[in-house]
Amino acid sequence: MLRRIPPLRLLAVLGGLFAALVIWSGIGAHYPHDWWLENVLVAVFVPLLVVTYRWLPFSRLSYLLIFFFLCLHELGAHWTYAEVPYDEWTQAWFGTPLNRALGLERNHFDRLVHFLYGLLLAYPIREVFLRVGQVRGFWGYFLPLDLTMSTSMIFELFEWGAAELFGGDLGVAYLGTQGDVWDAHKDMALASLGALIAMLVTAAFNARYKRDFAREFIDSLKVKSSQPLGEEELARLKRDSAT
Repeated sequence: MLRRIPPLRLLAVLGGLFAALVIWSGIGAHYPHDWWLENVLVAVFVPLLVVTYRWLPFSRLSYLLIFFFLCLHELGAHWTYAEVPYDEWTQAWFGTPLNRALGLERNHFDRLVHFLYGLLLAYPIREVFLRVGQVRGFWGYFLPLDLTMSTSMIFELFEWGAAELFGGDLGVAYLGTQGDVWDAHKDMALASLGALIAMLVTAAFNARYKRDFAREFIDSLKVKSSQPLGEEELARLKRDSAT
């Protein structure tokens, strides 16, 4: 079904919907300064997607996955991640708060978004590795997982730095630990789990439909060069530069 939608039309629709959501998110944001801080990376990432479209257009699936993640992020930016009122929503829709039904105590919207960061964005990251880095086999699944884990860690460091820099209520709102000293660790673990699930599902589809899946996977783990690197490589580079 996605293949029938012209890529530019899909991007125009998604872009228009996201622009409307950003405007809504910013109007009446509960913590305006936090809203601006939450959207710093969005203001860099979205234009980057637009600028690189000519050289690296993603699949329709990847654009949809990115769109869904960014929409959830804007919900968090509007209320702050620690105060998204999903309990009120489920109370109105189903007659009981979600936290009560699941036996939860804290607001877990931030946990959900960290999990979906890995689940939704690992596949677009995989596209970059396959199409730019030309990785194959095992590395086409491991490297997206690895990058998702590392960027999740970098974001936690970014949160920490921003909280230290701004301090006060803004720092607390942006950090959103809700009193959990292991908040950053759990967030990174959930992002890693989401990416792992995404790559396992992708591998399962490829194993089912790709004829040379097993051969490519095994070949990717074979040693390609018997020559060690390090001091030997440094000596070779010196010899080459002297000639």
